[in-house]
Amino acid sequence: MSEGLRERKKRQSRRHISDVAVGLFVARGFDDVTIAEVAAAAGVSVNTVYNYFQVKEDLVLPPEEASPQRLAGIVRERRPGQSAAEAVLARLRQEVRGRERRLGLSEGFGRVLEMMRAAPTLTARLERLAHQMTAELAGQLAHETGAAPGDPLPRAVAWQLGCLHAMVLSEVGRRTTAGEPPGVIAAHVLELIDAAEELMGERLLGYAVREE
Repeated sequence: MSEGLRERKKRQSRRHISDVAVGLFVARGFDDVTIAEVAAAAGVSVNTVYNYFQVKEDLVLPPEEASPQRLAGIVRERRPGQSAAEAVLARLRQEVRGRERRLGLSEGFGRVLEMMRAAPTLTARLERLAHQMTAELAGQLAHETGAAPGDPLPRAVAWQLGCLHAMVLSEVGRRTTAGEPPGVIAAHVLELIDAAEELMGERLLGYAVREE
């Protein structure tokens, strides 16, 4: 279904408010900017900001881009004949090649990353989000495979794939901090994903294959 005019305007408004907020946070620090100041700079009311973003951290980490369901969603959406690991590998490669914002592969992300690392509430949220992603993926894998309660395999697979996701983000962050441009970073991250796949055994790569 194509996006309607109303939905498109709401999406554009959300992005505008988020972009304005991030610009202010980068310039002055996350903790030193109020929601009222974000609203004024974006040309909207404080209530409008809260209608789109429940908490201040959502302005930097929108739930649709930083969701606990991210990895579980990738697995749910995989094509027939594809395993859980293959789906995650394919999506990460797609996002890296597309230099997607959710991975930090965009111009100017270095300053955003510095701002996030300086804000304790944002770093705590990122850490919590990583644990939530792994837990949600483990639940999805257990459900799909019919694993018995207490079976450690879904959690072990989810942990492996969660670590892969975290490693990609860490590599992007490390190279961004070093001043490398997005194109160069993307090339190195693709090599890293290839190396990680080579180390995965048949059991992991063949786990939870979606039926045809």
